[in-house]
Amino acid sequence: MKRFHDILLPAFLMLLWPLVSVAVSFSASDTRPRIVAFGDSLTAGLGVQADESYPAPLQRRLDSLGYHYRVINAGVSGDTTAGGLRRVPWILNNKPEVVILELGANDGLRGLPVDQTTSNLRQIIRQLQEAGTTIVLAGMRLPPNYGQDYTASFEDMYRTLAKEYQLAFIPFFLEGVGGSSSLNQVDGIHPTREGYEIIVEQMLKVLRPLLNERPHNSSTSRKQSS
Repeated sequence: MKRFHDILLPAFLMLLWPLVSVAVSFSASDTRPRIVAFGDSLTAGLGVQADESYPAPLQRRLDSLGYHYRVINAGVSGDTTAGGLRRVPWILNNKPEVVILELGANDGLRGLPVDQTTSNLRQIIRQLQEAGTTIVLAGMRLPPNYGQDYTASFEDMYRTLAKEYQLAFIPFFLEGVGGSSSLNQVDGIHPTREGYEIIVEQMLKVLRPLLNERPHNSSTSRKQSS
């Protein structure tokens, strides 16, 4: 039954994704430079309203700070790094200036080989960088019941890739949220609205310096960060 589920879910997501991409790309008249939130259910916002998952409050915070960017939610629940690799062409079709890459949690929860996950992430990173896209890599951690060797190797994978490709790096995407019953839904995995607000504030510490360096926001950003 599990094997059938593993085969059916990616097939279903690939059928659904064109519908999602049409909806996301609908506002073609918006010419602001784009930040694409590229991830799995933690980005898509499984269990919360569309305006509560982190790309939406991130958009609101950037607007309030005077950063003129459009944030696109490209999260797909259940996605693995292999699925993300297949989606890279669509991500690039959106011509992002910045991609927040949050993938790998589902690989880890399935116990997939870390070398395989690393290879997929490396290919994603290379394709994005070759297109001139700035990447923010979001690291993940696994519950301790997966074994010390596996969890340590999994966590080190993100740090190694960030150093190898000189990426802006969030060591733990769920910092300040993971493990908190009040900031996660009943499944203990997916954040609540309040949890996502904390994630956004942590993310801005890494994201704002990148945006301050970009010519689109040079004058406004320096004013806001002073």
